[in-house]
Amino acid sequence: MFCPAAAAVGNGIVREGLVSSSIGTSGVLFAHTDTFSPDPSGRLHAFCHAVPGAYHLMGVTLSAGGSLAWWRDATGKDFDELVGEAEQVPPGAEGLLFLPYLSGERTPHLDPKARGAFVGLTTRHTIAHMTRAVMEGVVLSLKDSLSTMRDLGVPIEEIRATGGGARSTLWRQLQADVYGLPVRRTVSDEGPTYGAALLAGVAAGVYRDVAEATSVVELREEVTEPDAERLKAYQEYYQVYRSLYPSQREAMHRLSELVATGG
Repeated sequence: MFCPAAAAVGNGIVREGLVSSSIGTSGVLFAHTDTFSPDPSGRLHAFCHAVPGAYHLMGVTLSAGGSLAWWRDATGKDFDELVGEAEQVPPGAEGLLFLPYLSGERTPHLDPKARGAFVGLTTRHTIAHMTRAVMEGVVLSLKDSLSTMRDLGVPIEEIRATGGGARSTLWRQLQADVYGLPVRRTVSDEGPTYGAALLAGVAAGVYRDVAEATSVVELREEVTEPDAERLKAYQEYYQVYRSLYPSQREAMHRLSELVATGG
């Protein structure tokens, strides 16, 4: 079972300012906090951290890599082919946005009836455009979590990419450009299991505490920096993206009810 707190330890997310961004089947944004700072509206999860006396805030996109897997199955292409084509498409996919609500959504909408959508589709758009829109939509959704954390006053200095998405150059660059923050990656890709092993080392007395245990977490030398022009473009696309769920919520719910009743 995936344990976000153990994964955070494996990625060295044990002080304020560090946030992990995981793109697996679901997407998880995880921030260490020294104090308990719950979101009054419940958009983010607030729990005890695996670090004694510390806490964490967590936002979840239910269909992150799951959205790209759905798109792969729908197109019959493999991941490498799809991502390679998407890399040739400009930021914003020429005016095409994707809502990754294929399984409802947690953060920030808390809505099991939310539904996915392509918005802005025209005859000029190709599969490559749609692939890029899917990937961008996932990261824009995760930015909702980041924005909520910032609204709560959480300091954010650096993103550490983890999960299957961390292995993809495009996924990492999208995160840097959309978040507007440098993205780093640990040497070990096995965040949850590595973190569990480090915590076991603390319990067994191999390490004095979690701080000493995580001192062995190594970062790769490469740093994915945001590009200023792409950052500006994504800031504008994000404002449009944020407007889509409120404007389509009623239609989403109606469609969900029609399916549920066999209509």
